[in-house]
Formats: sequence, structure tokens, C-alpha cells
Amino acid sequence: MNKFTSTLDLKYPIVQGPFGGGLSSIELVKTVSNFGGLGSFGAHHLSPERIEVLVKELNAATSGAFSINLWVSNNDHYISALSRSKYAEYAKRFEPIYARLGVPAPPYKEFLSEDFDEQLQAAISAAPPAISFVFGVPSAAALAECRRKNIITMGTATTLKEALMLEEAGVDIIVASGFEAGGHRVSFLQEPENCLMGGMALIPQVADRISAPIIAAGGIADVRGVRAAMSLGAQGVQIGTAFLACQESGTSDLHKRVLRKNRAHQTVLSRAYTGRLARFIENDFIREINNAPDLPLPFPIQSYFAAPIKEAAIEQGSAGFAAHYAGQNAPLLHHSKAMDLLESLVVDF
Repeated sequence: MNKFTSTLDLKYPIVQGPFGGGLSSIELVKTVSNFGGLGSFGAHHLSPERIEVLVKELNAATSGAFSINLWVSNNDHYISALSRSKYAEYAKRFEPIYARLGVPAPPYKEFLSEDFDEQLQAAISAAPPAISFVFGVPSAAALAECRRKNIITMGTATTLKEALMLEEAGVDIIVASGFEAGGHRVSFLQEPENCLMGGMALIPQVADRISAPIIAAGGIADVRGVRAAMSLGAQGVQIGTAFLACQESGTSDLHKRVLRKNRAHQTVLSRAYTGRLARFIENDFIREINNAPDLPLPFPIQSYFAAPIKEAAIEQGSAGFAAHYAGQNAPLLHHSKAMDLLESLVVDF
């Protein structure tokens, strides 16, 4: 047992990475938390009302600790609303792809993302064991309220400077995320393209400078990665892609199949699907957007207009247009059941 596991009363220092956009599932959180790790649920896309219900559902599903994940920054470049004229302009840019898949543009919507402050208040009111944050640092008042309600806070850093800022703010646990990780690059002090440090370099730098427990993330898929991260100074590991490939996750069967194919050996960083930099398995859609002169759009506008494409691609079984998040560790995936994966990760504990 170490400071991290004792803080959350965990049996094992294993964190299931949170998946946003509907890829998380109560079943996966329950499996990980009941095993003695920390299950996580990505909730940045959920309304405050839904977050409160979700916490109740997770409390009913497990007596173990779990975390709700939120995005501190829910838009780019101060984009808070979409005008009708801009909507028409942007929809036109996607028309050729919509036509190929036989889907209409999404209907006009003025506000494209949830309000973080309202989400956070709902989460604090529901009082999960832990709340984790990406894309920034919550306010001092919010962190103080979490402490009053005995909610453990976790923040994610992609650089040493971000980790120091999180610790100074009073965040309890810090996730050091290397650029090997699948999903979004959650940098918040600089553009993510300027924060592409690998875990082998990032983890020991953070471990040497901060006193808060460190969770290593990025490129970890088996017990060798667990051992390496712990030897570098981490007190736990966060694993995303390997859990995403398990049958209990909320992602599509198509995504799970693609993760186990040779195509998963080639991942790229792109803003194609959301407007924010993320790591995916490369496909036709990513190449097309990357080569377009007027795309991608900022987040969350790009995400909104790409949503019908992603949904149609899954329905039609089109891997060329579906969003397949994956870390550089995808070739190491061997387990399709979360329990089998968990047991393989904790042989040293």
C-alpha cells in the first residue's frame, strides 16, 4: 500500500482511464472498482442532471472507489455559442462527407457544450469518491468544496509545469500523461503540439519535484508497463486503451475489432474528430480533414459537425470514417475481458 492506494482505500494501484463521449460504461467501472482498482467514468458530455443520476447509479453498482472525469475547459478560443450564419457556413464544409455516408447535417444548435461550473457543482453535490479533471485546474473555491465533502481530486498534467500548477492549487493526486496515450492530449498551459513528452521522461521529472501521489498514464498495457512506471516514481498507473478494448467498455464492437487488427499499429495525433488534438488509429477521415484547407474547426464545433459522421460510420461498419481512439500500446492488447486484464496487471501486488 502507498499514499495513492491508501487515500482512496484501493487494493491495487490500477486506474481505469476515463472515456468521454459515451465510451465509458457502468459495467466497466463496476468491474474495476469491485476488483480493488479505481474505475472511472468520462462525464464531460453529460448534463448536470445526468451527472447526479450517474453518481447514484455507480454508488449502487459498487462499494469501491470510483472517479467522475470532467473537462475544465469545454470550448476553445472562448467559443460559447454558434450563430446561424456560422452554422450554415460550417455545415457546407462537411456536405461532401455527409453525402457519401447518406446522412444530414446535425440540426442548428446555439450552445454546443455543457457548462463546466454547473457540471462540477452537480458532481460535488452527488459526492463521488473522486473527481478527476483534464484541460485545466479547477478554481480554489471548487477544490476547497471538494475537500469539505471528502471528495478526492485528481488533475492531469502533460508537462512538469502543469503538474506543479496542479499541486500548488491543492489537487490531491496528479496524473502524468505521456504522449503515447490514446485519446485527447489534455495540455492546458501551451498548445498540445508543444507538449509531446513521453512517459519515460515525464514521470521521473514530476516524481522528483512534487509530493502529491503520481499516476502514470500513456503507453501502459501490461504488467511490464506497470513495473516500469512504478520504478520511475509513480504510485499508480492509469490504463485506457487496454480497458477500451474489453467487452465491458461502452465503445462499439467495430472499435474493439479494429484495436486488435494490424491497423492499430499506426496511430496518429489529429484534431480531425473534435478540433482538439487526440491520438487515433489513422483512417480516411483523418487524412481528408488533415488535408482540407479550412478544417478542422475549433472544439466543440468540429466535434458537433463530425458527430453524425461517427455515428453513421459505426452503423455502416465503416472503419474509414469511425473515430478509433488508441494509444501507441495497442499492439500489446491481449485481453477481451476486464477481469482477465486486471488479474494480469497485479501479479506483483
